[in-house]
Amino acid sequence: MVGRDDKGKTVGLEDGKRLLEELPNKFRDLLGIVAKISLRRDDGLEYLEITVPACPNPISYRGRYYQRSGGTLQELKGSTLDRFLLRRYGRAWDGSPMPEVDAGDLSPRAFQRFRELAGRSGRLEKDDLAGEDVILLEKLKLTEGRYLKRAAVALFHSDPRRFFSGAFIKIGYFQSESELAYHDEVEGDLFTQVRQALDVPLGKCLKAMIGYEDIVRVERFPTHRAALREALLNAVVHRDYANPAPTQIRSYADRLLIWNPAALPEGWTETTLLETHASCPFNPDIANAFFRAGEIEAWGRGIERIFAACREAGNPIPKFRFDGTGLWTKFPFSADYVQALRFGIVQAPGRMNRTRVKTRVKTDAVLLKLLSEQPALSLVEAAKILSKNTTTIERAARKLRVEGRLRRVGPKNGGHWEWTFGNYAAQARALTRNS
Repeated sequence: MVGRDDKGKTVGLEDGKRLLEELPNKFRDLLGIVAKISLRRDDGLEYLEITVPACPNPISYRGRYYQRSGGTLQELKGSTLDRFLLRRYGRAWDGSPMPEVDAGDLSPRAFQRFRELAGRSGRLEKDDLAGEDVILLEKLKLTEGRYLKRAAVALFHSDPRRFFSGAFIKIGYFQSESELAYHDEVEGDLFTQVRQALDVPLGKCLKAMIGYEDIVRVERFPTHRAALREALLNAVVHRDYANPAPTQIRSYADRLLIWNPAALPEGWTETTLLETHASCPFNPDIANAFFRAGEIEAWGRGIERIFAACREAGNPIPKFRFDGTGLWTKFPFSADYVQALRFGIVQAPGRMNRTRVKTRVKTDAVLLKLLSEQPALSLVEAAKILSKNTTTIERAARKLRVEGRLRRVGPKNGGHWEWTFGNYAAQARALTRNS
């Protein structure tokens, strides 16, 4: 109603007949819609009644789209606009056709890898896997008419980054919040990205805590492989590929972070993610392919599986945070691991074949440092803290005693270790400072 106040009282308007003629043309030219406009009178005052029928398609103003958010009006741009338009037309990002790519441009190796995975999962018939690549794409519903969908290109092209600038994974190891020590990028089809991105943190960034079960050496990573794999799958399958930012994996001394430009389903919050919920994939065609390959389930249980893997391994439960730009998954490391890292009793993968002499020298150093800080410890307690068997610690302590670098003062129970004497005092203090 134009010409009435907020309480519904008619206050009138000037030149109603002119508005009656001009407004329909403005609606048509600026909004592209046809509205019914009627001139009414109430107590001798004129007002306009404008009726706009519901429209199934999004409406732009001067070619721009806006959305109400609280008390503000926000213009939709970039990937947000893309999602808005696709949603209004009942489409998902990965279901849109790509006329510029055909099946011959896709990677035979990616198809072979998918067939191996799907063959083991049993979620596709053998005849479907044995057919031509084009037939397989149709079975996976990755075609629309004669065109491939975006999902087909992301899943099976050797370089999807060529078409979607954010379709890769960036991995970094940080020595501090601002100091980057190592950087890598993982590219290729999505199945390859998941496999390689899982190997890089475990192979180059994370260090294994060394322990013993009887005489068997055990190497434990601070993040369980199964939990990390599930988080990576969630990031790759459910991210917004219209966003040019890549998925990121950041490794620190006390935590590992995974960020992906995700958009939560309408009405969802971080709490919804942690509760039992139905599967609502952002990219349903990509999710279906990963399901057929046996890589994910289709029951919305990804986070539950992450929690279960962490509990089984005795690792802290990860935390999730959505900041409006994307979803953060934080894997905190246990206090035992952080302490082991501090004492230097962790090793990077690929360096496990050290000789017995080198391993024992390292044990001597960390034992000396530990007893310098906690001189009242028994050797049994020291072995537990350092995740080594008691025999190894006793051997290292005996060696330090023979060298004159360590001695026990006072009674066996209630005494303490003394280590700052002889020519080794400066070495021990330097070891404490450096670590």
